[in-house]
Amino acid sequence: MAMVRNKSIGSRVFNFVNIVFFAFVIIACILPVWHVFCASFSDAGWVLNQSGIIWQIHDFSLTGYKLVFENANIWTGYLNTFFYVIANTALGMLLTVMGAYALSRKDFLWANPVMLGISFTMLFSGGIIPSYILVTQYLDMYDSRWALIIPTCMNAFNLILIRTALQNVPASLEESAMLDGAGRFTILFRIMLPLIKATLATVVLYFVIGNWNSWFNAMIYLRTRSKFPLQLVLREILITASDAATTGTVTSSTETGDTALYRQLTQYCTIIVSTVPIFIFYPFIQKYFESGVMIGAIKG
Repeated sequence: MAMVRNKSIGSRVFNFVNIVFFAFVIIACILPVWHVFCASFSDAGWVLNQSGIIWQIHDFSLTGYKLVFENANIWTGYLNTFFYVIANTALGMLLTVMGAYALSRKDFLWANPVMLGISFTMLFSGGIIPSYILVTQYLDMYDSRWALIIPTCMNAFNLILIRTALQNVPASLEESAMLDGAGRFTILFRIMLPLIKATLATVVLYFVIGNWNSWFNAMIYLRTRSKFPLQLVLREILITASDAATTGTVTSSTETGDTALYRQLTQYCTIIVSTVPIFIFYPFIQKYFESGVMIGAIKG
């Protein structure tokens, strides 16, 4: 019969400190989002006069969102971002999975030296200038959509995650499949990958969030505005206030007689518009973090 032990004083203090600390962390993360959310649906004049945190919506209004969606660059940026995210994630996952599988096999003679070289890139890199020269001169991808897809489709950390997960799959599964006549691709895609769905979901989330929030590579490699991702358009609206990036906003607000009145409201609405897809996507991936990587892989 199991005996229930009372927690020690030190354990209770530790748990209390943890709860208080993470409660503050949660509040610090939620407050800015709540402030922007409430401000985006409030009256523009009232928002302009506020100096602290906005706790509730005041005089509900959709004017800010109307101005945002009148800006054609927002829609173009959305489409471009979805394309970059899907293309980079698909190509990146394919290359990462295949590379991780090869490096996880014990019969690959050069696996350890290759992994050492890959791990070295996590600590030291050539920097921005060599990368820029490589992409623009040697790969000839300046002002090309491929400049945002190919150079970032492989990541050493993601490869190590998937390689480690594949190494934890019992070798007996692969040996049994080979005895039944299965090839390498069949073993990888039909036997091993279904067993590491949690790891794959984690890496997919890394790819999606990384590409959705990316703007720096687009800023240095792209010059054609029709190829700009959403985050670069958002940057222009929030930081540079470029007339070209806010043509729709300026035109609409000029009709009301006060451009400055709606500029701050438009910024809040743009932040919400660019964040909503991630909020929608994340719950579908979150369940895989809660499940074990190898649950149900081997029975008996």
